[in-house]
Amino acid sequence: MIPAPSLFQRVTLGLLIPLLIGGIALLATAYESAERTANENLDRLLDAATRAMAEQLRWQTDRLWFDVPASALDTLAPSDEERVFYSLIGPEGTLVSGNAHLPAPPNHSDDAFKADTIAWNGMTIRLGQRTVIPSGWTTPPRFELRVAHTLEARRALTQELFQGSALRILGLLVLASVSIVVIVRRALHPLRQLRYALRRRSSKDLAALTPPPTRELKELTGALNELLARLRAMHAEQQRFIGDASHQLRTPLSGLSAHAELALRETDPAKWREALERLHDSSRQAARLASQLLSYTRLNHPEALEDATTLALNACAQTAVSGAFARPEVRRIDLGLALCSPSPRIVGSEWALAEALANLLDNALHVGATHITVGTLDEPPRLWVEDNGPGIDHSLSDDLTRPFQRGTSAYPGSGLGLAIVSGIARAHKATLDFDRPEQHQGLRVTLTFALNEVAHETD
Repeated sequence: MIPAPSLFQRVTLGLLIPLLIGGIALLATAYESAERTANENLDRLLDAATRAMAEQLRWQTDRLWFDVPASALDTLAPSDEERVFYSLIGPEGTLVSGNAHLPAPPNHSDDAFKADTIAWNGMTIRLGQRTVIPSGWTTPPRFELRVAHTLEARRALTQELFQGSALRILGLLVLASVSIVVIVRRALHPLRQLRYALRRRSSKDLAALTPPPTRELKELTGALNELLARLRAMHAEQQRFIGDASHQLRTPLSGLSAHAELALRETDPAKWREALERLHDSSRQAARLASQLLSYTRLNHPEALEDATTLALNACAQTAVSGAFARPEVRRIDLGLALCSPSPRIVGSEWALAEALANLLDNALHVGATHITVGTLDEPPRLWVEDNGPGIDHSLSDDLTRPFQRGTSAYPGSGLGLAIVSGIARAHKATLDFDRPEQHQGLRVTLTFALNEVAHETD
């Protein structure tokens, strides 16, 4: 698997690639400019050569005289590899003089000098033509003077001009590339320091990071420090929870051991039964506490509600009440349902709502309620549990939703039930309300869910 590019590589390549493309464009422009300059300079020599040769064409003593100056041809052949051709074409298109019969340049229709690059006899040549009207004629005819040379000198001059520009451009590209690499590396140095600082830390070190000097990394460090602060608070809460849980578990387990030791010392079957009943109560209390601890821990897991699905609240209430009837103490109380129709529907976790109702029913039973009702309401969807117990001090309702907080209640319990219900409400983005019933003394706990687009189900 190819590793992902680093931030240094991304930034550096993001700057070097446009620089490289711009450098290639500059080199192409420099070559085009060098070629144009070489053509312009040598075309001037070609023009001067045709002018010098045209001045040597005259009519004298009833004869046509044409002396080709050697200097005019030498300027077009600075090296031994260069070849020069010329032709003097008469009015009838016949060759009057020359060392080659050169063709006419394309699209030449006026008397002005014109130069073109053409292919001729397997060679590429630069051909210039000038119309000449010699002096001394009564009715002067029109001659065409054509001069051409091969391209060695032009190519050499183009190469010489391009090399000078290319060296300067390449030098600037190298300087710019090195500057980009150095600047980007220096700019990312605080980020590497931050990475090294995080790597050197142990898993227990949640202290705040020292902010680096750059503004962007200050923002990143600030966000990391906020995360570390939340982790410190969560770690402290977990440590406190573990300490409280250990203390809460130690009590019923110590009771089990003490009751067992007392039972072993007795010989009276009646006292054995009494000890066994105490053992049963202590074991049931320990089992309930362990179940609540597991539920509370599960709620703090990131994947706690990944099984969320569409639920009918009426079915959740019916299932909770049916499960409660299996407990012996429920047979002595009035436990009922008050369901609305059609059933409200939400998107939630079935096990979490079942756990919330089980804890609310368990709390009602522990405070000695004799009348408990589980109900639902619609618009917005609500799930509630009402009892006729002693109720709670509403000024302590926020404290009672924290783990192991029992307020001033003298009734048995671990203080985890309402904390679990509060956590389930937060996980479902629901609100948890504590109210006093209108008909009697007691408590109504309501879970109000946010409105959603799930259609109602007709019961």
